[in-house]
Amino acid sequence: MHRLFLLRWLKIAVSQTIVVKIGTSSLTQGSTGTLALATLGNLVETLSSLRQQGQRLVLVSSGAVGVGCQRLGLTERPQNLATRQAVAAVGQGRLMRLYDDLFSVLGQPIAQVLLTREDLSERHRYMNILNTLTELLHLGIIPIVNENDTVAVEELRFGDNDTLSALLASLLGANWLILLTDVDRLYASDPRHDPQAQPIPLVNRVADLESLGVRVGTAGSGWGTGGMVTKITAARMATAAGVRTVITEGQQPQHLHKILAGELIGTHFLPHPQPVRARKRWLTHGLVPVGRLVVDAGAVRAIQTQGKSLLAAGIVAVEGEFPAQSAVQVVSGAGEEIARGLVNYNSDELRQIQGCRSEAIAERLGYGGPETVIHRDNLGVMEIT
Repeated sequence: MHRLFLLRWLKIAVSQTIVVKIGTSSLTQGSTGTLALATLGNLVETLSSLRQQGQRLVLVSSGAVGVGCQRLGLTERPQNLATRQAVAAVGQGRLMRLYDDLFSVLGQPIAQVLLTREDLSERHRYMNILNTLTELLHLGIIPIVNENDTVAVEELRFGDNDTLSALLASLLGANWLILLTDVDRLYASDPRHDPQAQPIPLVNRVADLESLGVRVGTAGSGWGTGGMVTKITAARMATAAGVRTVITEGQQPQHLHKILAGELIGTHFLPHPQPVRARKRWLTHGLVPVGRLVVDAGAVRAIQTQGKSLLAAGIVAVEGEFPAQSAVQVVSGAGEEIARGLVNYNSDELRQIQGCRSEAIAERLGYGGPETVIHRDNLGVMEIT
């Protein structure tokens, strides 16, 4: 009896939450855009095996537009938004059918979850997504997540599934975020153009990459939307939430077993030793800002180093039109975003009180209001680079 309890405890102890993202470049073959069925089958077999070992898995899968293009005989990715949405609607169903067929052979249940940026920017929807995903994982199901390209508009898009996967890893408090891509690891320059490019196996802090001379391209393959820049951004978001992040080759998904066993395959980004709290992560990365507040150097120091609220006295400019309780960016005079949060005043009120002391707000507006423009509890501070 004691041995049975110990075995169950050990299984729980080693069980981890792992978010795996695979890009279009790994799911398709070169310039043709046809599905790489061998890679797809290998991925499904690997994830099913990990699930049988007790791991909790979320798969963020690109490929809907690419599969839709193949289905419709298109030779390149559509640039027009309406056409791209229509093609995604065709491809998403086909992609999920392939996943369902392959996972079903191995007896592994899956679920489809389609998200837009708006789903994560509203707090109650954010929590509903967390509850749904948590229950799916509890039931032993592998959620397959993608951006809902069919309905997402440009201003409410994640832009790429690297960002989406990092947000989900942060949301779930995952142990690992593994980004499967078309290169085997991060290099100091693009290995496709520089044969002398030096590999980078381990990154302690994303901010250290600049000192290593890292130069990365901004575009991915012709069928995808991401590049190495978006993966580094995703690594910054995930590691700040305490999630170990790995960039590795998508055509070798079986390497996931070795990576989780401790082998240094690909490029590993170490998690921050003091992760940002869940609500602060939502404020920093979940919100979609609708305006900007430019602040002086004193406000920058107070927010970044002292963890203080933003006061009207520190604001030098207000950009955009928005109501109270909207999400805004807080930027320095040089234009660097230092924080993101929910304002207590609308944009017109802020223009009236910018630069004034808190006790003078009532006189300026003709009525009383909060002493803070953004209270520190509603202010998410960006990582200092």
